[in-house]
Amino acid sequence: MTIPFLGQVVFWHWWALAILLLIVETLAPGAFFMWMGVSAGIVGAILAFFPGMGWQLQIFIFAIFSIATIVGWRYYLQKNPTETDEPLLNRRGTQYVGRTFELTEEMKLGRGKINVDDTTWRAVCDDETDLPVGSRVKVIAIDGTILKVEPA
Repeated sequence: MTIPFLGQVVFWHWWALAILLLIVETLAPGAFFMWMGVSAGIVGAILAFFPGMGWQLQIFIFAIFSIATIVGWRYYLQKNPTETDEPLLNRRGTQYVGRTFELTEEMKLGRGKINVDDTTWRAVCDDETDLPVGSRVKVIAIDGTILKVEPA
């Protein structure tokens, strides 16, 4: 196969591209380039067995395998999420559910503010309770950046 600006493309070109893509994956993690590298390696293996394959078919096979492996990996991750010892690490507000805090701003009609560690959070109470500053409230849920509380 001859590409006008690249010349003759053989199987080891695809393997070199696979290695390059795997190196890029190590520098830019996210499991995206890795699957493209795997696809390039597959195309190189196919080309080793069928050396007369046209470059258009090679690129088509590379594209199909790239899309299939990336979509397959995303689907696999959705069905089998990575287990961690810190499941709430990036879900900051959820970490506060069940904890008790003091109001830093008077709660009027069920709306007030509490200090949590080094941050001030808006707090709401479903029954439109009025509570003075310093009252203890327990976080029962989170809605975006608003903590839902009840009197402790």
